[in-house]
Amino acid sequence: MATAARRFTDAAAAHGLHLEVREFPQGTRTAADAAAAIGCEVAQIVKSLVFMADDEPVLVLTSGANRVDERRVRTALGAATCRKANADEVRATTGYAIGGTPPFGHVRPLRVLCDRDLTGHDRIWAAAGTPSTVFPLTPRTLLEVTGADVVEVAV
Repeated sequence: MATAARRFTDAAAAHGLHLEVREFPQGTRTAADAAAAIGCEVAQIVKSLVFMADDEPVLVLTSGANRVDERRVRTALGAATCRKANADEVRATTGYAIGGTPPFGHVRPLRVLCDRDLTGHDRIWAAAGTPSTVFPLTPRTLLEVTGADVVEVAV
């Protein structure tokens, strides 16, 4: 298992979670790639995206079937500005690369918003620290571990 995935599973264990991490050598970098590899709907894939709201990073968890509306994120946070973080900002904020960013276990605490659409599934799948590792969890566990506010963020 890659160092980033091991670091993530250690962070999960610190939350009392013992995850079933699956590795797909062909990669799960995009939601469509992950869904095809896992054999689930794209809507069951958790995209962990970092945005900069008034220059503060915030994590937005959204369904793989959705696109995030930056205006809705800005409104939900009461921010004046909002933009998607670049690759360097994502790594500095989370400790992980784009395409492998997990929903928790980051190098610094983050405010988290969760797309309401993710809560409508029994099981969802998220990145486990690398672009080739994923793990299943329930929406309830996702919300408990991340402390996310459930909001409408999709276009």
